[in-house]
Amino acid sequence: MDMHLSDKTALVTGASAGIGHGIALALAAEGVQLAITARRDDKLTQLSKDIVAAGGKPPVIIVQDMYADDAAASISSRATQALGRVDILVNNAGGSRSFADLHVSEAQWNEALTLNFHRPRQIADALIDAMIANRWGRIINITGKSEPDHVNGAFCAKAGMHSWAKGLSRMVGKHGITVNCIPPGRIHSEQIMRNYTPEYRQWQCDNEIPMGRYGEPQDMADLVTFLASPRASYITGAVIPVDGGLRRYQF
Repeated sequence: MDMHLSDKTALVTGASAGIGHGIALALAAEGVQLAITARRDDKLTQLSKDIVAAGGKPPVIIVQDMYADDAAASISSRATQALGRVDILVNNAGGSRSFADLHVSEAQWNEALTLNFHRPRQIADALIDAMIANRWGRIINITGKSEPDHVNGAFCAKAGMHSWAKGLSRMVGKHGITVNCIPPGRIHSEQIMRNYTPEYRQWQCDNEIPMGRYGEPQDMADLVTFLASPRASYITGAVIPVDGGLRRYQF
């Protein structure tokens, strides 16, 4: 299926590995001109080589620490200058911040909220006016689960992302802009391998995931590519899990 994306541009954050890496490869395969950003220059350089080797356009590399105060302004301005415009924003940078203790410091809360809520919101805010002027845009947020077993700063931030994205979608839909969220389930990544033992991963596949396996970045990338395309022009304000049926709630 032709996704009609060959004339589009995209900014993908957290692109150096895992889900972001898979999304960048998938969009590049559709002919999208990319700007890719993360902290690790070597990983972004390798991703650029992989994209070109697969026939994609050489991406713009933006090395940036998301915790820096000027991160959102720097990323958005550098992407816009290099690409001319940003049609598609994929907010993928983020990370789990599990709080094992009942009381945690304000610094820990601020870190979790900065990475997982404030920075993606700020980048979108910096790009939205140009999307409105162009009367076309896609904002796709990679978020997280809504069934916490304990307090996790990232889960709280992602819940905020869902609320913000829904409200934003209602304000910009008339300009041809869609805003959607994709909470991943267990998708193979560096973070998953670091946080969960092989034994636990197998137990979860056998007992909690109806599809019986962890997902791959490509499983996320396929939905992102569709939502980024003109074919998904009537889907906005949605939260669409890609989790193999792991979540138990109906809506």
